[in-house]
Amino acid sequence: MANPLEISDLKRLAKRRVPKLFFDYADSGAYSESTYRANESDFTRIKLRQRVMVDMTNRSLATTMVGQPVSMPVALSPTGLTGMQHADGEMLAAQAAEEFGVPFTLSTMSICSIEDVASVTTKPFWFQLYVMRDRDFVMNLIDRAKAANCSALVLTADLQILGQRHKDLRNSLSAPPRLTPKHLFQMAMRPRWCWDMMQTNRRTFRNIHGHAKNVSDLASLGAWTAEQFDPQLSWKDVAWIKERWGGKLIIKGILDPEDARMAADTGADAIIVSNHGGRQLDSAHSSIAMLPRIVDAVGDRIEVHMDGGIRSGQDVLKAMALGAKGTYIGRPFLYGLGAMGKPGVTKALEIIRKELDITMALCGKRLITEVDRDIIADSPF
Repeated sequence: MANPLEISDLKRLAKRRVPKLFFDYADSGAYSESTYRANESDFTRIKLRQRVMVDMTNRSLATTMVGQPVSMPVALSPTGLTGMQHADGEMLAAQAAEEFGVPFTLSTMSICSIEDVASVTTKPFWFQLYVMRDRDFVMNLIDRAKAANCSALVLTADLQILGQRHKDLRNSLSAPPRLTPKHLFQMAMRPRWCWDMMQTNRRTFRNIHGHAKNVSDLASLGAWTAEQFDPQLSWKDVAWIKERWGGKLIIKGILDPEDARMAADTGADAIIVSNHGGRQLDSAHSSIAMLPRIVDAVGDRIEVHMDGGIRSGQDVLKAMALGAKGTYIGRPFLYGLGAMGKPGVTKALEIIRKELDITMALCGKRLITEVDRDIIADSPF
């Protein structure tokens, strides 16, 4: 496919080029995947107002997210195992995002470390924090993010307990992959992926390996990771995290108006309306369905962002119209990365930018900062 025109084109390419266990990791949800599907399908229920005879010249998608200028209201979501979609994946995606003028968010569970990404970028990126039982490790992660000049910390609130994803269990997912006959066959069917992976030594969780206590080899890494997500994480933890960090703080994983109000009470700078891409609580509402309720609940007390199900620039516009001040894409950039490496991430961003720009114009708006619920013809939420 010489010129992918939409995100689904990149998805098809990635499926052909990435070993099944890693493609399935990116392309899966919890249990029946009903929330994963709803994240996408609920966008189609929102209808836009077509406006005509309006001056469409001098359009701009530029805005800010937590005070940071962005070329369009889109950030790259924190995604685990990004470096298994393509060798050095986090580093490549961060470079693409920097060149495009949008934020890149590095996951705690990344293959490339904070320091790896900092070594290939010139502008601050964002870091996503999972709170582990090992508080010394968590504080060290925060300090490492500060040392790397990260400009925002994204605290994930919805992974105290890991949701069950059937595809990952059936695929016996791990990083690096276990060399079972099934996995060797899957990788052998993707020779280009194998060649690229052979050129790097980044094939495990480098934010953890060599930094956490008693994690000195791959076996101890696996055992440590399996037991570290902290079920006792609560709102009181935000205070010490905020104090330790000292910079912009975003809380990710808010899907209920009451939780949104509690997040605003913490003094965080923004919240992300998110259900973890449908990968945690199956049968939860989609992110876009809950967005307007949460925006109404918090008003101007805290900046509201939205993550989950965005597959086009039209989806971005609908989220902005319903009150989001910024959006995040995870799977779209992963599909681009798996399909084409760094150019694929750029292509995913270009596709979304073009769709966003044209759709905004056809709704009679020239500035993304002027978009509001007035452009919604029919919202089912």
